[in-house]
Amino acid sequence: MPNMPERPRRIRVQRDGPLLVEGPVEVVGEDGEVIVSKRFMVAVCTCRRSRIFPWCDTSHRRRDRRPSGGDAV
Repeated sequence: MPNMPERPRRIRVQRDGPLLVEGPVEVVGEDGEVIVSKRFMVAVCTCRRSRIFPWCDTSHRRRDRRPSGGDAV
């Protein structure tokens, strides 16, 4: 396995949010393109709304949400 880290990478899963990955990281896209980030922590988009995919730009926060409760008008 290339670039074996000294310890396993930590990935934090967030409900309705990105995957937070301790860096540096390499992300391999569907087309085989390798994208590198040397940051200490990166947010990887899981909703595909990001304009800078595969990195998260918080676009998931702008989606329309349904009103809570049963008070539909």
